[in-house]
Amino acid sequence: MTFSNDKAIYIQMADRLCDEILSGNYKDDDRIPSVREYAVLLEVNTNTAVKAYEQLAREEIIYNKRGLGYFVTPGAKKQILKARKNEFMKERLPELFRQMQLLDISIDDVAEAYKKLTEC
Repeated sequence: MTFSNDKAIYIQMADRLCDEILSGNYKDDDRIPSVREYAVLLEVNTNTAVKAYEQLAREEIIYNKRGLGYFVTPGAKKQILKARKNEFMKERLPELFRQMQLLDISIDDVAEAYKKLTEC
């Protein structure tokens, strides 16, 4: 995984696990890779992976079964979708609209571009 400089690595790791839950790689109560497995997979320090898992556990996206590992919390996908939609609407959409206004791009232009992208 290539990490960007705009967010802490553990946050990017947590986001990746959330993406994997959203895409259906992990469903409710599925076991996810261990902290060590995920650290090796992404070529990061184990402590960084621990922070990512702790973050997700605090957000109740995953839970720990002592001695068995981490599992996806039932309803996690719905919770992630809600949080991501909220973030998009409050943080990204206003900037997108500002850029559209500056560049004289209409909603119809965006709808047409979206239609072309989804037809492929």
